Amino acid sequence: MTVLSDARVAGSGGVNAAEAAAATGTAARVWEALRTVRDPELDSDVVSLDFVGSCSVSDDGVATVSLRLPTYFCAPNFAFLMVADAHDAVSATPGVTRADVTLADHFASDAINAGVAARAGFVGSMAGTEVGEAVAELDDLRRTFTERALMAGTDLVVRPLMRGGATPEDVAAMTLADAPDSDDLRRLRARRRELGIPAGDDDPLVVDPSGATVGVDALPLHLRKARSYQVGVDANTSICRGQLAARYGV
Repeated sequence: MTVLSDARVAGSGGVNAAEAAAATGTAARVWEALRTVRDPELDSDVVSLDFVGSCSVSDDGVATVSLRLPTYFCAPNFAFLMVADAHDAVSATPGVTRADVTLADHFASDAINAGVAARAGFVGSMAGTEVGEAVAELDDLRRTFTERALMAGTDLVVRPLMRGGATPEDVAAMTLADAPDSDDLRRLRARRRELGIPAGDDDPLVVDPSGATVGVDALPLHLRKARSYQVGVDANTSICRGQLAARYGV
């Protein structure tokens, strides 16, 4: 097998310059595909989180990806989502003829890897295993954490506006076009689209997870809730990075 890319991702996020230069063609596209795969709890991609232990592409287009997580006992439902999403993303990458995506060093690795390879779904993957039975697929879980990401993203976009002098009345009247363009705003728009919430320039800046506009009276409580979600994401991300570094020395 001719390896086109076998890069380890720097803990600061992203492939370092030398590795980026080495990853060309299909290999580079596979890395970009992996950047679309998120840890649902942390709302960050598996590349930036350094959850990609290794990634290689053979000269005949077989992509081999190994994912790793901060602990041996990370929740199997989250782990399954990441492995399944990575398999889908890599499989759809132009130039990839087959995707072999696996999870390493996890108590449910065998069940997850076999289930994802067989396209068995979460319930089917867990059935009859020592991990335990799954009672439902993960669509509701995915939506729940996308809603939380929407709330956390609202905090990231709105808090700088209010620090800059915007009043609750100002914020309640704003549309998405009124907020300065930023990575946080683009991510907020993306989470809204995932939830089926309009995300055009003329749509309200602050909405609840159902898509309803948040009026000025309800805005203070809504923003406190949004802030609590973002604090939780920051704390969990810091813990996971520390655990990953201790486990793998990255």
